[in-house]
Amino acid sequence: MPNINKNSEEEVDLGSLFVIIGKGFSNFFSFIGSLFNSIFDFFIQVLLFLKSNIIKIGLAAIIGGVLGIFIEYTNNTKYVDNLQVQPNFKSSRQLYNNINYYNDLVKQKDTALLAKTFNISMDDAASLRKFEIYPIINENDILTSYDELILSVDTLTVKSYSFNKFKNMFTQYDYQIHNINVQATKNNIFKKLDKAIIGSITENEYFNNLRKINNENLSTTELLIRKNLAQADSLHYVYKKVLLEEAKKTTSGTNIDLGGKQSISKELELFKTNRELNKDLKKISEDLAEKTAVINVISNFQPVGHEIKEIQKNQAFQFALLGAILMILLLLLIKLNRYLENYQN
Repeated sequence: MPNINKNSEEEVDLGSLFVIIGKGFSNFFSFIGSLFNSIFDFFIQVLLFLKSNIIKIGLAAIIGGVLGIFIEYTNNTKYVDNLQVQPNFKSSRQLYNNINYYNDLVKQKDTALLAKTFNISMDDAASLRKFEIYPIINENDILTSYDELILSVDTLTVKSYSFNKFKNMFTQYDYQIHNINVQATKNNIFKKLDKAIIGSITENEYFNNLRKINNENLSTTELLIRKNLAQADSLHYVYKKVLLEEAKKTTSGTNIDLGGKQSISKELELFKTNRELNKDLKKISEDLAEKTAVINVISNFQPVGHEIKEIQKNQAFQFALLGAILMILLLLLIKLNRYLENYQN
């Protein structure tokens, strides 16, 4: 009897467990179904809202578009051109400050100071509309900078400085290449600007001193490496000569080993050293090529800029979109107000 009662209790417990699991699955699928129904209902409500107000929204977009066309017409045609540069010696922050300064002068309509800064006429200065600068985003720049950090610090520091932490601290100034964008109402003014923009950095005494010191150090290191390579070549010649002598003695029947194995081992070490020296020499040559100037010009301004025709920069499109959005917000506010009044009643 006790065994029968025990089995009955176990069957009851298992039955209750299956019931609970069944209810759990049922509730879960009911929740998923209600979620999809809510999304579908919201989508239908949006379509109904747009259908009932499409004329109002369309009129607002048309009015905004007309206003944008009028503003574009009164503001004259705009042209744009780009200057791509690679700042060295951490001069990118100063470059950003300079570009923002030029843009502030444009906003303040300080034509006289713009003309003086760029050595252009007052009429040319008045045609300037905007200066902006932004980095060319390249993930390889982050990886390269992190590799350089690892090679320059000790192991304990590397362990406490993860790649994700380094990536989060990587700023817009740390990218290698930057794009300078200039807008103007004249299409032939851009070539007159690059000299002043680049000169504001290259003529800086602090950056020039860094450039001179860096290039002197690189040149000195290059001479030392070339000298070491010459010595390595001389040693390689000596080891090769010893091996040839040992080979002659072996073929003549003499079994005396005068350090032939040791010579082979030293020659292999010399080969590795020679390879490392060549690798260092290549790196120094690249650094000298890249850092001869304070700032490298990757792509200069063109003689003639191109007209701004991109839809995202077109004021007719921008004002039409703005008009439609404002009308939608106004209609939603009216609908919300009605709902609150009905709720209050």
